[in-house]
Amino acid sequence: MEYKVRDIGLAGRGKLQLDWAEQHMPVLLRIRKQFQNEKPLKGLRVGAVLHVTKETGVLMRTLAAGGAEIALAASNPLSTQDDVAAALASEGIHVYAWRGETEKEYYWAIERIVEFEPHIVLDDGADLHTFIHQKAEDLAKKIKGGTEETTTGVIRLRAMEEQKVLRYPIIAVNDAYTKYLFDNRYGTGQSTIDGILRATNILLAGKNFVVAGYGWCGRGIAMRARGMGARVIVTEVDPIRALEAYMDGFQVMPMAEAAKIGDIFVTATGNRDVIRKEHMELMKDGAILANSGHFNVEVNLNDLEELAVEKREIRPHVVEYRLGNGRRLYLLAEGRLVNLVAAEGHPSEVMDMSFANQALSVLYLHQNPRMKPQVYKVPMEIDRRVAELKLEALGVRIDKLTPEQEEYLKSWTLGT
Repeated sequence: MEYKVRDIGLAGRGKLQLDWAEQHMPVLLRIRKQFQNEKPLKGLRVGAVLHVTKETGVLMRTLAAGGAEIALAASNPLSTQDDVAAALASEGIHVYAWRGETEKEYYWAIERIVEFEPHIVLDDGADLHTFIHQKAEDLAKKIKGGTEETTTGVIRLRAMEEQKVLRYPIIAVNDAYTKYLFDNRYGTGQSTIDGILRATNILLAGKNFVVAGYGWCGRGIAMRARGMGARVIVTEVDPIRALEAYMDGFQVMPMAEAAKIGDIFVTATGNRDVIRKEHMELMKDGAILANSGHFNVEVNLNDLEELAVEKREIRPHVVEYRLGNGRRLYLLAEGRLVNLVAAEGHPSEVMDMSFANQALSVLYLHQNPRMKPQVYKVPMEIDRRVAELKLEALGVRIDKLTPEQEEYLKSWTLGT
């Protein structure tokens, strides 16, 4: 099967979406121009499980321009933009993705990527990597390497490395400075607020806005919520991050305390059961629950179902749960990534850097086939090149060290 999408007839509309994204992704287009000229990926099969959005489409076009043959499936059952999937399929990419997949269909699509027998695999959340290791051991032996896009996936892969079960090298794209300092903070911050507002159309100003987790994603969400007038509360388990949130001017307290006063709750921890029964029972009538972590495990959905005596979809992506005491809680986007289910994900401008790291990491893995099976950071030369290309595209110039300054930084003999 060459592809499976919702409706190939949507390809024309999808191409317009891709063209719009390309106008805002100059770094990736600069890399594409190099790839078109040199064809460094000729003969390479690339398998990807990513959010099938217009930004991902620009990455797929870039890899194809370098000579790669590509198979693509979705990394979330609800994040696929069907018009983009159709456009990519019409351009010769093997796409197996449509919005609203069942769990069975989701893993069926991943199986198609495995059957493609890719040389290099790209993942967002590590479902493809873990599937290969558990159910396709022969393929794992042949893979040159892979990449991982998000924090949750890197956590899983580092656990595999620690347990000595990782079979091929992984470049943790999520850990690139030009990824997490920008994508996680500015991308997640803006797109999460966008998803909440599209789903609810509520006013944020004056609301008690609870952010669970103060990693780079949580920082971005808290910053953007405060910018719109919300009173932001942060919950954390890490004392260093909690102290940082406090020093940044946010209230910090346990979830059990925040649950009593919060109007909006957003989880961004990468862990499970962050909001559970004991918290839900304390929440005020009308509290809104959203998740910005990769998997739909941060809000305990089983607890919510058990507490509810009635539920109804009151708006697209908004389900009202009426509890036994009459209070109502509102779950957004089925507890999945609210920014991708209820909105369009990160802006193209910030994904420009993240996916530039992906493209150059694929090239790096292809050119360095003898890497040991472990999790690597993005090479600093790639990280710096992406930053330089972004500044160039923005028309921003910076200083350069003089030879004397370079020598001074290398010296240990010069003092006061």
